Amino acid sequence: MSIIDAQESTLYHRLAESLAEAIHNGTFLPGSRLPAIRRCASSHQLSINTVLTAYRILEDRGLIEARPQSGYYVRGQLPSVKISGDRQAKVRSPGSEKLELIEAVFAAQNHADYTNISLACPQNSDFFPTAKISRIMASLLRREPELIGRYALPPGSQRLRREIARRSMDLGMALTAEDITLTHGCMEALQLALRAVTKPGDCVGVETPTYFYLFPLLASLGLKVLEIPTDPQHGLSLDALELLLREKRLQALIAMPNVQNPLGCSMKLEDKKRLAKLVNQHKVPLIEDGLYGELQFCWPLSPAVKAFDSEGWVLHCASFTKTVAPDFHIGWIAAGRFSEELARLKSVSSLAESRLLSETLGHFLASGGYDHHLRTLRRRYAAQLDEARGLIARHFPQGTQATQPSGGFVFWVELPTAVDTVELFQRLLQEKICLTPGALYTLSERGNSALRLSCCYPFDERYTWALKRTGALACELSGLDAGIM
Repeated sequence: MSIIDAQESTLYHRLAESLAEAIHNGTFLPGSRLPAIRRCASSHQLSINTVLTAYRILEDRGLIEARPQSGYYVRGQLPSVKISGDRQAKVRSPGSEKLELIEAVFAAQNHADYTNISLACPQNSDFFPTAKISRIMASLLRREPELIGRYALPPGSQRLRREIARRSMDLGMALTAEDITLTHGCMEALQLALRAVTKPGDCVGVETPTYFYLFPLLASLGLKVLEIPTDPQHGLSLDALELLLREKRLQALIAMPNVQNPLGCSMKLEDKKRLAKLVNQHKVPLIEDGLYGELQFCWPLSPAVKAFDSEGWVLHCASFTKTVAPDFHIGWIAAGRFSEELARLKSVSSLAESRLLSETLGHFLASGGYDHHLRTLRRRYAAQLDEARGLIARHFPQGTQATQPSGGFVFWVELPTAVDTVELFQRLLQEKICLTPGALYTLSERGNSALRLSCCYPFDERYTWALKRTGALACELSGLDAGIM
């Protein structure tokens, strides 16, 4: 690509992103006409071809449509999910039926012959910097072959922890390498955090819906689950949480304030500050799952709750499995006042992370390539989420709603109540399509007509066919036609 071609590519992508943001924030309403191509080119001092390419990108994303002899118009948008279901915080336990369903979904997600539209892990090397990671690892092995012969005892690689601490500043956290312990992915970080701050019989607050694997994890540790109402746009209900804290009904809390899974929403800045103040005031540990924090679509990134933690009651967990190298399975935790206990638990569980993999990742972060990689991922996921929502608007039953994620690649879809998404899941398995029914993400009845979709796959013919086929079957189960009413 020539320098001129590269500049043009940057210009039309920049224009497309600017217009997409204007559509999302309501500057251009559904049904409204975009500026004519010549007018847009003149006002932005761009070529007509650049503007036309930007409009075609938005058309591919399902945000606009061309009308012959008329111009480009904003498509009717998929309605956003509204608060529904039980708004009371209740203590519940996952029954055997729920746990069996989780196992069935896991088995289907790992089936190589199935088209997966729900697994929250990119399945293509295009989403990862594999070539650069491979070069760094090969170079390290040539220069330091002894790496594979030495343990990296807790807290883990100094180089990697130093780079994590440096990067944590983007999320408002003032950490040092000594504040961080490396873990075997984010799930181990969450498990160690729970073991550090709770004992069997304690009650742990979770968002609803929440990441479904928390239910078997909490059950395995003998912990009770208290689901707290969660807004699809703004996150955890702090009023409900404050009442629970005052009544001393919680011994710990797990939450995803940035890019919540499965909703995709992020809490407002003032709400994060209030959340940090509440847990510090009541001395109740908050285990903050920051897995998707660096995949926020906004820049600068919205801070983590840990950024406002005055007395060390927030344990921040994250990993690189969604952004760099899933197979490395390297995560980390900044455990605040619980750091010593966390390091002890790590020593008696999985002991150590791979020194070779940790050093490789540390060198990659230090090289500066990670920031470029993240910018590329954010643009791609934002575009694919738009395209998926456009397909849902056209092919799913009338009345379908979906969240508008603030980052990442997963979102929540609520279908008409006539659709049982567990039945939809089972019917689609017969056609070798795997999705995740919403019933996995809550112990209430709210998720029975919902599902989580993932956009971390190439949007090829196979994926789009599976999404359209899911919509067609949902229409059949609901007795409704496809498309926005």
